[in-house]
Amino acid sequence: MWLIAGILPGSHLYAQSVVQPKQMDYSSMGVLYNTEKVFEIRPHINGGAVSMQFGKIKTFYKTHYYQFDIGYLKHPKEKRQTVTFNSGNPFATTSNSYTYGKQNNFMIVRGGVGKKIYFSEKAKRKGVAVGINYELGASIGILNPYYLKLIRLKENGRDDYISTERYSEDNADIFLDNSRIVGSASFFKGFGHLSLLPGAHARVGAHFGLGAFDKYVKAFEIGMMVDAFFQRVPIMIIDNNSPVFINGFVSFQFGKRQ
Repeated sequence: MWLIAGILPGSHLYAQSVVQPKQMDYSSMGVLYNTEKVFEIRPHINGGAVSMQFGKIKTFYKTHYYQFDIGYLKHPKEKRQTVTFNSGNPFATTSNSYTYGKQNNFMIVRGGVGKKIYFSEKAKRKGVAVGINYELGASIGILNPYYLKLIRLKENGRDDYISTERYSEDNADIFLDNSRIVGSASFFKGFGHLSLLPGAHARVGAHFGLGAFDKYVKAFEIGMMVDAFFQRVPIMIIDNNSPVFINGFVSFQFGKRQ
């Protein structure tokens, strides 16, 4: 009897030695990389941006990243208008465009930290992984004066000439007179008179990764973003300017993991 008892514990020990713990099937998820670099194109309701992300992949389903982008913001009431000139020859007309009542172009540089989290734990290689992305950070707004080409009269009152001017209280009556506007000047005209506004930004979006665990990043997002500044942003002259911009966006992302 003792022999049988001695054999049975041995058999039990043997059985324990050959049982292996369940292994995770990594083949369905691809290779776990350490970092990723992503280029992003992000059009939104009142503007757009391009950016770079530098991410650290923590797990298959979580990535922390730093992001830097540059973009532009428009006032919701900005509308382009077209003015056409005809010197008397029907075959020699000129059309120029401008934004009525605009005082400044507004660009923005953002820097932030964010996190991407995938919810679909069974996402397969070449499949679509669904998750969420959120980001917080600081911003610098850049005001670039908006210049118009205006018709000015010479002192004799008979001849006129074109003057390129930014808005001021002294020329407000002409700057806001449609009949005196020829068109807008070059976007770069005001680069000698830039001014800065500090601010902050945040965004959150639904993230869709195509082949989320592949070597190459292919993804898009849909979400909301907020830019806030410490004072009203003087984009328009006659409309109420706000310190806060809220926009819906679509983001397209391309990059590589290592």
